[in-house]
Amino acid sequence: MLRSLYLLITLALLGLSLSAGAQTLKNSSYQTVGYIKSDGTIQDGSYRTIGHIKSDGTVQDGSYRTVAYLKSDGTVQDGSYRTVGHIKSDGTVQDGSYRTIGHIKSDGTVQDGSYRTIGHADGIPQRWAAYFFFFR
Repeated sequence: MLRSLYLLITLALLGLSLSAGAQTLKNSSYQTVGYIKSDGTIQDGSYRTIGHIKSDGTVQDGSYRTVAYLKSDGTVQDGSYRTVGHIKSDGTVQDGSYRTIGHIKSDGTVQDGSYRTIGHADGIPQRWAAYFFFFR
């Protein structure tokens, strides 16, 4: 199941990126703050590589050191396998103590725990957007 889920995410991003090169992450004012490429490369707003999300959910920093894991059940772990958060299927983002810290809506709108819009991640999988905005 894990392999199938990430394969679907990768294929979905590949289809999107063929026309756009990379999916854009924007702040609440629609200013570009980052990009996620189809190969999982995470870039800041100046196109500097700041990380990588591998197909198995491993997250690496710009120097390829493992810093987190995005598990298929929505659990987010740090590089020491300590649970630091949860991303629920409805887009709710929680910290390691299950307190709601944000929301990723189906249209890509990113909201904080009080439902204030803090960003936009159109066409980006919820887990990847949640990692970028809440866990990196």
